[in-house]
Amino acid sequence: MPKAHPESKLRTKIYIVIFRSDTRAGRVFDIILLWVILASIFLVFMESIEEIRQQYRYEIKIIEWVFTAAFTAEYFLRIYSARHRRRYVFSFYGIADLLALLPGYLSLVLQGGQYFVVLRAIRLLRVFRILKLTRYLYEGNVLKKALKASLYKITVFLSAVIALVTIVGTMMYVIEGEQHGFSSIPKSIYWAIVTVTTVGYGDISPATALGQFIASILMIIGYGIIAVPTGIVSVEIAKASVVDKNCPNCKRPLDRETANYCSYCGTKINE
Repeated sequence: MPKAHPESKLRTKIYIVIFRSDTRAGRVFDIILLWVILASIFLVFMESIEEIRQQYRYEIKIIEWVFTAAFTAEYFLRIYSARHRRRYVFSFYGIADLLALLPGYLSLVLQGGQYFVVLRAIRLLRVFRILKLTRYLYEGNVLKKALKASLYKITVFLSAVIALVTIVGTMMYVIEGEQHGFSSIPKSIYWAIVTVTTVGYGDISPATALGQFIASILMIIGYGIIAVPTGIVSVEIAKASVVDKNCPNCKRPLDRETANYCSYCGTKINE
């Protein structure tokens, strides 16, 4: 039998360490990586404190570039060792890995660009795969299906809300006018959005009786608006949960709390 090429052996070893969290080496690597991500995010938090930034500016920059270099090397090693390079690069984790190293280079051309390092927090999602928290992955899939099923309903709902605040904002501009702070239609629409979401900054408020009456109605509508998307998503979550209690292959009921495989046909349930 022909011997495996040394480069092929090297790629396989790197692949096992970087991608295979079910091996000891891969698990250790991923856990170390998670701690490094947390450390890099913590460093950015500390840098935002004026006293620390002034006192340790030089040391912080050095550590930031060490982190950036480490994430850059890791990213290219992932591309080198990936079995399907193009699929990895354009996958969710591939894009997240790329975003983890860009802020360091972005800081060279954009002041404050290093603060985008917090995007590395996205990579912490790997903890579910590393620690084999399949139950949480299942719940995440249920939520994903529910949001996808709710997409069109929520889009229609948001379109109605946008139409509502546009109409009310325009009315308030006409009724209240510039003398009461409603200096333009966009600013009046901003007030309507703040009011209908029950935030109520108080930087603009109607002074006329008619304006206050319309504002009162809008506030009451706001409480109903909060409940609508919650109900839509809740119904879809209930539907997704019921559907997923059956085996995708034989459609027989499953105990999703403990089952990794269907006890009837042997189909793998938790990916």
